[in-house]
Amino acid sequence: MIPGSARPRLAKKAMLRLDKKTGNKVLLYPEKGLVLNATGAAILELCDGERALSQIIATLATTYTQGPVEGLAREVESFLGALAERGLVEGLGDE
Repeated sequence: MIPGSARPRLAKKAMLRLDKKTGNKVLLYPEKGLVLNATGAAILELCDGERALSQIIATLATTYTQGPVEGLAREVESFLGALAERGLVEGLGDE
């Protein structure tokens, strides 16, 4: 579990960019790219190293919550955890 006080940010090797052809957000990193859906892009846009995870979840909850915030929190933590395993997100409290 990622602590709510964690301040996630993109790793130095990763960049969030708009694909001009498709209009989709893409997470770029050396030699690769990951096309993001709108929710994934919204999460990463909030990961600036300044906002705490709890603040990110609260911000997302205003748009994306259709049920308990706990479900959204689990999804955000899972998404960020998967990106952290690939070295694309830092600041989750376990470095």
